[in-house]
Amino acid sequence: MTPWHRARAMAMGLRTRLLLAFALLGVTTTAVVASGSYFQARTVILQQAQDAAVAALTDQLSKVYPVLSLPPGQEEMDLLAGRLSDRDSYAVVHYRGRWSSGGGGAEQLTPQLRQEVADGQIAWQRVDRGGHPVLLIGTQLRLDGSDGTSVASGVEVYSVRSLASEQQSIDRLATLAWVTGGLSLILAVLLALLAAQGVLRPVRELGRAARRLGEGDLSARLTVRGVDELADVTRTFNDTAATIERQVGELRRMEADARRFVADVSHELRTPLAAMTAVTDVLDEEADRLPGDAGRAARLVSQETQSLTQLVNDLIEVSRFDSGTARLALDDVDVAAAVTATLRLRGWADRVRADLPSGVVARLDPRRLDVIVANLVGNAFRHGTEPVSVRLVAEPDWFTIEVTDQGPGLDPEVLPHVFDRFYKADTARTRSEGSGLGLAIAWENARLHRHAGQSGSLVAGNHPRGGAVFTLRLPRLASETVHTGGVRTAADAGGVR
Repeated sequence: MTPWHRARAMAMGLRTRLLLAFALLGVTTTAVVASGSYFQARTVILQQAQDAAVAALTDQLSKVYPVLSLPPGQEEMDLLAGRLSDRDSYAVVHYRGRWSSGGGGAEQLTPQLRQEVADGQIAWQRVDRGGHPVLLIGTQLRLDGSDGTSVASGVEVYSVRSLASEQQSIDRLATLAWVTGGLSLILAVLLALLAAQGVLRPVRELGRAARRLGEGDLSARLTVRGVDELADVTRTFNDTAATIERQVGELRRMEADARRFVADVSHELRTPLAAMTAVTDVLDEEADRLPGDAGRAARLVSQETQSLTQLVNDLIEVSRFDSGTARLALDDVDVAAAVTATLRLRGWADRVRADLPSGVVARLDPRRLDVIVANLVGNAFRHGTEPVSVRLVAEPDWFTIEVTDQGPGLDPEVLPHVFDRFYKADTARTRSEGSGLGLAIAWENARLHRHAGQSGSLVAGNHPRGGAVFTLRLPRLASETVHTGGVRTAADAGGVR
């Protein structure tokens, strides 16, 4: 995982998601409740102010309109307007184009309101004037007729009332709603932190225990707290870890028994094989003089005895790796000279294209280098096509040996398994020329060389121009280490180089 992806994952972790969820819930709830309360209270406040103003105006008119005579004089209209005005409102009177007190304030009246009043209705309307709410109320005075009914007088009375005090109350309510929302948000975040702490602590413990289990600590367990779902997960993890520990322990015991059996059998076979080898040496000397089938049988027995001896020696070598007793016998070695000696000893010097620059000196185990190179070159001859090439490349602290052939290369399905013990690419082939352990032993020998905390490596792949390529990389100054064994993964098998 790249640092950017890791930072992104941390930024969008469970804690962050819980905080965002609680904050969103708090903001949404606060917004809905505060908005609903605000608009409801605003409507109630303005409605009450409006009803009170209309009732007050109607009550005042009921007390003063009988003094009017038609048509009313200007003084009488001014007097009526003065009686209907107070500290929070003022009134204007209109009669057939004439206005009280010169008609001041008449410009605030809307045509819709005036039309409804002219039709004999009591009308009111809230309007905004310069950012301030204003309540407009209008009605027409009525006169009592001789038959007891009331008739419209044509005298229109308008009251212009400021709603500034009510607006202040509404503004205070809005401020209170915002403050309440902020406090709710803070409370939601605190609750989210508490919830995240309660939920994430067992999750983090579970994650740490899972990592310990993945790293090989099979004793990793968790303390079960409570009876909720997380407690069930914890119990399941503990049961699973116990089962894995028990099964791995059984597998390790069986593997140890199998390794011990192989090692014991291999060592027990060395004594009779030594005697058989002595006999086959005599048979080899007499095979050419033996007649027909007897000669062929003698050569076959000798060949199979040599193969069996090689297999037993390989098994003993593998058992040393598995038991952790394989050690390096370090010496200062001229790498080019050592590789040349390996090729010459096995009669391959004339068949191999060698690119071995001199002067590459390394401190390593010469016997194990010989085993590695011999296995790689021999494998190239058996399974590839000549010419086989060996190339040495030096680095300041490491050196690389590449062994290539001109064959068909390694099948992609075979590539991850080339260093597996006894692995055969062709399952129909029940026998092979070697023991089936050569590449596995070469891989183990490469890993045995370490420097600065890094192991040597042996990687298999295919050359771009065709053929298989095996790349050995060893330190030029190996350290004295003891092999601790290990499991080879598919990634260790390497890839195309």
